[in-house]
Amino acid sequence: MLILPFFAFLSGIVTILSPCILPVLPIVLSGSVGGKRKPLGIIAGFIGSFSLFTLLLSSLVSWLGIPPNALRFVAVIIISLFGLTLLLPELQKKYEMFTSGLIKHRDNSRKSGFSGGFAIGASLGLIWTPCVGPILASVITLAVSRQADGGAFLIMLAYAAGTSIPMLGIMSGGRKLINRFPGLSGNTAKIQRGFGVIMLTAALAIGFGWDRRFQTSVLEIFPGYGAGLTRLENTEAVQNALNTRRDPGESSELNWSEPPEKGRLEFYGKAPDLIAAGPWFNSVPLTMEELKGKVVVVDFWTYSCINCVRTLPYLKTWYDTYKDDGLVIIGVHSPEFAFERDPGNVQKAMQDLNVTWPVALDNDFRQWSSYNNRFWPAHYFIDVQGNIRYFHFGEGEYETGEEVIRKLLKEGGLDAGEASGATDPETMTGQTPETYLGYGRTEGFLSGEAAYAADKEFSIPGIPGNGEWGLEGLWTFRRNYIESSAQGSLELGFNAKDVFLVIEPLEKSTRIRIFLDNRETGQIEPDTSRMYQLIKLEKSGSHLLRLEVEGKVRFYAFTFG
Repeated sequence: MLILPFFAFLSGIVTILSPCILPVLPIVLSGSVGGKRKPLGIIAGFIGSFSLFTLLLSSLVSWLGIPPNALRFVAVIIISLFGLTLLLPELQKKYEMFTSGLIKHRDNSRKSGFSGGFAIGASLGLIWTPCVGPILASVITLAVSRQADGGAFLIMLAYAAGTSIPMLGIMSGGRKLINRFPGLSGNTAKIQRGFGVIMLTAALAIGFGWDRRFQTSVLEIFPGYGAGLTRLENTEAVQNALNTRRDPGESSELNWSEPPEKGRLEFYGKAPDLIAAGPWFNSVPLTMEELKGKVVVVDFWTYSCINCVRTLPYLKTWYDTYKDDGLVIIGVHSPEFAFERDPGNVQKAMQDLNVTWPVALDNDFRQWSSYNNRFWPAHYFIDVQGNIRYFHFGEGEYETGEEVIRKLLKEGGLDAGEASGATDPETMTGQTPETYLGYGRTEGFLSGEAAYAADKEFSIPGIPGNGEWGLEGLWTFRRNYIESSAQGSLELGFNAKDVFLVIEPLEKSTRIRIFLDNRETGQIEPDTSRMYQLIKLEKSGSHLLRLEVEGKVRFYAFTFG
């Protein structure tokens, strides 16, 4: 069925927006310099490498008996060598002489740059670590269990081809920029050396695992960055197509085709036993029989998935608050890529990410398959009798998740509020999610219909709750932003420590006064289009933000930290 390759292709296109990709973008950008066919070589090498190695790497690692990190380190070495050839002209000449001796058509190697680009692209395919949705998750599961078929290969090719489109756009844009400005085109040697330094730096960062720390830092500054990129795969058509690809011989009878009503407890069947091969971290191996009498949250995750990383602070809050009241969190680490199969890598990542609850390695996806799971991250909520009572896929709904935990604890004879003292409503409310203000994606708007309107008069009907917002005065709604006419106000209820807003000023004299809980805390006069920090508190809490605008300005989206 072509629907899965089609959606995989679309997912590949939006992958370039993921925070996971930021550390390797400089390597992509290096295709802006060199032979004219170098970008095509990078694309060809990437598509072939990413498709083949994602499907075959688990088998290769097993057959050859090599460490999962081996090919990744080979890729880092190749990228470092190409960085050196850009940095050192004499080394570049020797490389061109070497490749021209290997390839009969001298022009292809020396002038077009295709062969060098192909090697870079092939290396890039080994270190490309996007956060994938359920379509590629199903393909990776088949690859790990050595059941990949022609359909799986077609899906992987479609995803890689989709990813290559923005990559090619980045390289083509860089070339046009260099050619357009004489100051750049006349200094291509210096630009090449600059890219050489950038490639060496990127290779060093990936080799030492600094890229993961960089991703985490980006999320601390921009908490909502890259959220929801796999949402387009969560359609009924895609889910039905995935069901047709499921092996009828699979043992799991669990079915997640119908999403649960928000916060409502149901009975979805007995929780499968904990059969992940391990090893286990932060605990001895556990069984579901041993955990009877406890409320259990099973979290499927993998450490390079940025969507998973975003959920970890909330899991930590749940664990720290309720572990003494009968809550157990079991992390099931089902690796998306071969280097995540290495126990040392997982343990190091857990230390960096402050994961203190029990985690089992599920390198052969046995636990994943027993739950008929398709998502990173996925959370399954299990009662004291060992029944699955609720589930949630992806990010978000943290307040609902905590509500479910408290219900299950109380149902099992433990009143979490009394046992832990966590009665402050602020400790039971999840951080406000990213809030878009244009009519295309907004939620929680209180002042009427969030649809296109030019200079419409709005009023705020009441005090906004968490994630709710309203307008006062004349405003214009557009798909991706709202625009003030001259004077107006915005009120937002939020639960966070830090509040950021993307602002585009339309007049130099624009001023925005900031009020927190009806007390003025300052003002800003935006001069450039960027993200501005409006609130910085010592700790998270529930508050009311009010912005009073004088002048014309556009507001795009709130993010929170």
